[in-house]
Amino acid sequence: MISPEHTGEAMRAADPGQRTLPALLERQCERFGDRPLLRVGERSLGFRLVRDSAAARAGALAAAGIRPGDRVAVFSENRYEPLELWLGCAWLGAIFVPINAALRGRQLEHVLADSDARVIVVEEELRGALAAVAHPDSLELIWEIPGSYPVLGRPVPPAPARPGDIAAILYTSGTTGPSKGVLCPHAQWYWWAALTGEVLGIGADDVLFTCLPLSHTNALNTFWQAVLAGAAYHLGPRFSASRFWSRAAEADATVTYLLGPMVSILLKQPPSSLDRAHRVRVALAPATPPELHEPFRERFGVVLVDAWGSTETNIVIANRAASPRPGTLGRVLAQFEARVVDDEDAEVPDGSPGELVVRSREPFAFSLGYFGLPQATVAAWRNLWFHTGDRVVREAGGVYRFVDRQKDVIRRRGENISSFEVEQVLHSHPDVTAAAVVAVPSELGEDEVLACVVARRGTVLDPAALARFCEGRIARFAIPRYVEVVDALPLTPSGKVEKYRLRRRGILPSTWDREQAGAA
Repeated sequence: MISPEHTGEAMRAADPGQRTLPALLERQCERFGDRPLLRVGERSLGFRLVRDSAAARAGALAAAGIRPGDRVAVFSENRYEPLELWLGCAWLGAIFVPINAALRGRQLEHVLADSDARVIVVEEELRGALAAVAHPDSLELIWEIPGSYPVLGRPVPPAPARPGDIAAILYTSGTTGPSKGVLCPHAQWYWWAALTGEVLGIGADDVLFTCLPLSHTNALNTFWQAVLAGAAYHLGPRFSASRFWSRAAEADATVTYLLGPMVSILLKQPPSSLDRAHRVRVALAPATPPELHEPFRERFGVVLVDAWGSTETNIVIANRAASPRPGTLGRVLAQFEARVVDDEDAEVPDGSPGELVVRSREPFAFSLGYFGLPQATVAAWRNLWFHTGDRVVREAGGVYRFVDRQKDVIRRRGENISSFEVEQVLHSHPDVTAAAVVAVPSELGEDEVLACVVARRGTVLDPAALARFCEGRIARFAIPRYVEVVDALPLTPSGKVEKYRLRRRGILPSTWDREQAGAA
């Protein structure tokens, strides 16, 4: 058995110049050989076969004319091909662009155009959604899974990647505009994997099971946690409360990855013989309400670990599996720095709420900014600190506690929703003259979406019809649960919507509820 401590030492001993996806895969292939690494459905591959598949997929991309630096998009649910494509892109030096399979309409069209991708790989079930939007001039090839997706090509040598080279562009919802493409370099993935592995105590005998989507940081960096530790990675379908524990048991999982709402949903399931019929010992579970930690451990035998990170940064603040502190984010990890600041970026005293700003001591452990958006990049990294938009308190002793979010982002069931993008869809309705979208509390511990809309004079808006109008134009998780038809929106003297007033007012007896209406 290889202990977590031994694995951590091996990770830290890596030459900084070798902190790239191809170099790590090559090194760990030599170390672990045919040891199981990757399982998706019925497909199971060891370290050596994963390395060989990456080289062969890179060969197929190169044969199709894809070159280092080209963007390769994938629009798919969790399955083997998107993950293999990421490895092939990294091997070749191309840039992987995973697109959330739930996107529709303007959101999908924006990501396609903004990423400037030369090729997109689309799952057969999603080809209708892709066909329904305009394609950018840059898009030259559309490969369908399983139809026209090319077979593996002749293996090619790995590209001479450097730690600061971009490995992927992940799209995260903006607060005041469309989704931004986050430039994620190779070394950022290295540190995500190394530090998350240490926080969770992952060793070579572990099996890591995730059902989070491959368009998110978590499911991708979990694979590299397995690569670094010599562990096994099992990618499951999207989260299902009724099947989660049976799937975890089938995977023989020892470590898993949850979000706060998933924890709440699992606890609300009826007791079952499956509750303890698994080997899972620990779960990374950010945004879990503190009162759920102990009931979850007692019922399922799983320790929940809270932490803080973002697509732009890394796992900067964390608890440890050996000593979790429910209700806190934990302490800043040694590789990073954090401050709590006021509106002028001046540090506030311990115990006072302020915005969390962070930076890295390690080169390329954070994102390099936003693709094609230099001004947004400079604004987010002003004064050489990344401004998270999260409101926190640093307690005496250096423990951080989350308070709320300063950014105008709504988080519903693990998905970040841009209010701007939802408002754009609502504004496109012929009978809507104004719309504002805000977060309101959810009984599951995160947010629900409230849309306040003003009807065109002489018309009557039907909230149910408005919700149906959003279908196909935006991801289903972003469709407002609540709709309030108002005479006017509260405005500042400069004409901006005072959203804080809408949040403060919240849900009224007159507010239409999609779930109560049976349209959820």
